[in-house]
Amino acid sequence: MAVASAASAHPHVFVVAKEEVIFGTDGKVTGIRAAWTFDDMYSSFAIQGLGDPNKILTTDELAPLAKTNVESLAEFGYFTVAKVAGKAVLFGDPTDYLLEETPDKLVTLHFTLPLKEPAAANRAFSLQVYDPTYFVSFDFADKDPVALKNAPSGCSSSVTKPRSLDSGDNQKLSEAFFSNMSPGVDFGIKLASRIIVACP
Repeated sequence: MAVASAASAHPHVFVVAKEEVIFGTDGKVTGIRAAWTFDDMYSSFAIQGLGDPNKILTTDELAPLAKTNVESLAEFGYFTVAKVAGKAVLFGDPTDYLLEETPDKLVTLHFTLPLKEPAAANRAFSLQVYDPTYFVSFDFADKDPVALKNAPSGCSSSVTKPRSLDSGDNQKLSEAFFSNMSPGVDFGIKLASRIIVACP
């Protein structure tokens, strides 16, 4: 996910995300399946020099890049935070990861994050995808941003948008601010939407 960019301010990479919440036979959440589509500039940068530029790259051709991307995401917790009743859940190592290129030359990363322990969704299961440093901007897709796979009858999902930044935060959105940000500062959460899954 390291990007060379000439942009003058954050963010540098834009991602449209779709998330699938996976349920087990016992009605508990067992994993999250992500599909992240990168903006045209990052997509072009990522696949530069791979294969025939006049053809769509296959998932096999993109497999080494998919592996590199997923492995590099581990350092950042896969930019994914899930909670049950306000308590964070832990993820295992990602599985089923692949990259695909679409005819419009955009690249989408797919991967599954299994929960280390299945989580009940009848106690406000929530999910956020964001970069704390706001180097990468994540937005959920306008259409079908979240799917529930094998969910028990009566389960539903909703997406809550973040509150607008106040004038003070807007003034901070400069390269100098992010370059001097102290370790551990979580600015990205202010701009992160939240998926809520509720089951009876």
